[in-house]
Amino acid sequence: MRMIWKLVPLALALVTIEIRAEDDPERGRALYAPCAACHGVQGEGNRSLNAPRLTHLSPVYVVAQLQKFKAGARGGSDASDSARQMAAMAATLADEQAMYDTAAYIATLEGGVSPVSIEADAEQGASYYRQYCAACHGPAAEGNPALNSPRLAGADDWYIVAQLQSFRAGSRGSHASDRTGKQMRVMAGVLPDDAAVAAVAAHIRSLQE
Repeated sequence: MRMIWKLVPLALALVTIEIRAEDDPERGRALYAPCAACHGVQGEGNRSLNAPRLTHLSPVYVVAQLQKFKAGARGGSDASDSARQMAAMAATLADEQAMYDTAAYIATLEGGVSPVSIEADAEQGASYYRQYCAACHGPAAEGNPALNSPRLAGADDWYIVAQLQSFRAGSRGSHASDRTGKQMRVMAGVLPDDAAVAAVAAHIRSLQE
């Protein structure tokens, strides 16, 4: 499968994002239109709607999550309201190519890093992150596609907290087919308390892009 490399400006740097040659961002523009109501026209997210920023994520990870939502591995009856809404939205995408086109369009957007919203001990969070997170997500939270580990740098700190809490509570990562979710449930469970969860989020947020 041939890949092309697209350069997308993020903050003050340039990063490379994989987009498959057969993916159509222009088709994805129309498919993304319903998503913009929550995630924003530029994929910047909207905390009041529990909709996270999307523009720091690689297309392959966006597609993987859409696949999970559509298959029921995320957004089931025990999930949050926002996750169930996402499952319903993913169900409107006709096929996998529609998911790839949507993800390719998101990669063209320029929604920036959201303001800090979590006050916690980022230095302590760095210690936890090095112990439990860096092996998969990378020392700079850059992600690792080979391990199906998404980029975390640039993610909303409130969303990181919400997802770690969901993993710890079992409302995410409990589905039998969600292998990576199960791994995250184990790792999130290692964090001793809510303060540790917030500290990890604060450290990741400090990394930005």
